[in-house]
Amino acid sequence: MAYDEELAERIRDHIDPGLAVTEQKMFGGLAFLIGGNMAVSAVRDGGLLVRVDPTEAERLLDDDSVTTMTMGGREMHGWLHVAPAALGDDTTLREWVDRGVGYARSLPTKK
Repeated sequence: MAYDEELAERIRDHIDPGLAVTEQKMFGGLAFLIGGNMAVSAVRDGGLLVRVDPTEAERLLDDDSVTTMTMGGREMHGWLHVAPAALGDDTTLREWVDRGVGYARSLPTKK
């Protein structure tokens, strides 16, 4: 199953158009990169993958809708999966997109 195109469009609506954003298909989703660093991604299940400061990730978790991303059986610290049910309103989506974009902007630009 492909990524949720409606969610991808909603993400586009929430990223500042003044930023140098690139989009790249990866891991079955559509990733949004700032300066070459992934900020967020619309993933296959309709959820959102968000890159956050690893020191803040634990406090953002809840057992229902926000979990640590697991890839290949390994937990990816600093990467959170937000379930589709938690992304129903634009205010919540904007908060997650802003978190991911803010963290990606704090990282050195990749060439």
